Amino acid sequence: MTRFVKVPSRRYRENEGDSMLKCYDCAEEGKDTEAVSVCIVCGKGICMDHVKELDVPMKGGGYPLAHKMLRKDLPRMLCQECVDTILGPGFCV
Repeated sequence: MTRFVKVPSRRYRENEGDSMLKCYDCAEEGKDTEAVSVCIVCGKGICMDHVKELDVPMKGGGYPLAHKMLRKDLPRMLCQECVDTILGPGFCV
């Protein structure tokens, strides 16, 4: 028979410094930096020093195909590794 154990829920507390998402790239370098964004491709946390903003042109319109370009591009946040993988090495963002 399966037994279920009730686990108390964790709530965010302002004084808990360890509960913030940390930058993955900084952690690999031995630094402890809070992340400001999450890469939309791989999902890792990235800080201001490692985040790459890519403006993606978007189309809008009705079914079945989008037929007109929107006035503003949509900003997307990526890490450098994903920018290199998707757009090729040396691409500047």
